[in-house]
Amino acid sequence: MPSLPTHDHYLGTPRFPSLDGLRCLAVLPVVWHHATPRPPSGLLGRGPLGVDLFFAISGFLITTLLLRERRTHGAVSVGRFYARRGLRIFPAYYLVLGLTTLRWWLMPGSPTRDHFLHNLPYWATYTSNWFVDFAPGHPVVFAFAWSLATEEQFYAVWPWLAKAPRALMPIAALLLLAADQSVELGILGADWPELARRMVASIASPICMGALLACALDDERGFADLRRLLGWRASAPIALVALAALVVEGNAPLVLVQLAMTLLVGACAVRVDHGLRPVLEARPVRFVGTISYALYLVHVAAITGVKGLFPSLAGNAPFVFVGGLALAVPLAYALHRLVDVPLQPLRARLRPAP
Repeated sequence: MPSLPTHDHYLGTPRFPSLDGLRCLAVLPVVWHHATPRPPSGLLGRGPLGVDLFFAISGFLITTLLLRERRTHGAVSVGRFYARRGLRIFPAYYLVLGLTTLRWWLMPGSPTRDHFLHNLPYWATYTSNWFVDFAPGHPVVFAFAWSLATEEQFYAVWPWLAKAPRALMPIAALLLLAADQSVELGILGADWPELARRMVASIASPICMGALLACALDDERGFADLRRLLGWRASAPIALVALAALVVEGNAPLVLVQLAMTLLVGACAVRVDHGLRPVLEARPVRFVGTISYALYLVHVAAITGVKGLFPSLAGNAPFVFVGGLALAVPLAYALHRLVDVPLQPLRARLRPAP
């Protein structure tokens, strides 16, 4: 590869293997977060940022796929997009939700059980981030699904924008980003209805940033500008160090942390032989990244199981994290093999022809 990659080389890269490695880096902090009895202070309490990294990856990848489909075929098939996403996401999600429902249906009555069953329609329709009370004073079953609801709402809207004039997609991403930041910064008026505020707050800034990155890289001029920053072998390690420094510092604005995540995603995509490739594409790292969706679905159940088996150690976060991960990984692999892998040929047939 030349010192800086070309736009044609980027467009000709069919997939970005290092993003599986980034998914591994995203899911492990989330598992740690749910293994702790309460959010610890300092660096160890920053586990939820893993969800933001997932969002940045998703915004970039989905937008890239849509833009490339339009570039190659002149149009985007929204129906095929929904079919592919549905086959990828729904089977495993509804299987886990169904098993969770059966378990709590058979449990004795409790506030936790009643809260979960009462909100089951919202878990089932990916609207939990709008309607569920996440601070009822007792554990919230299936609470992790709020992020999946955010993702699904993005999928519901975004492919239609890919069918619109080219300039509309980045403009929409900027407007959505501004709307989310208006909530984060307290600019949105307090007189807004609560449901409207929650819906605006459910917009994920990292998804918008990832989408903007994809729009910029798809454009020849935008790519030429960004490759000066992201096109060097050292760009990915520098982006990771910058992200780590912001996380460790602790007081950096969240939007800067999310921007650093987005730049890290871009550095791993613009140049496939980047400096982090040996780490992010190592087999164990890519394996965890490949099953990260299934791992996200089952890790809370695995952590709960470890706490139930070792109640005297339920407050020992390192033990629960290691034990929960040791249980969750084989469960996630089984879920991936039983549900996702058999559907891969069907999803492949729904992809646009080269």
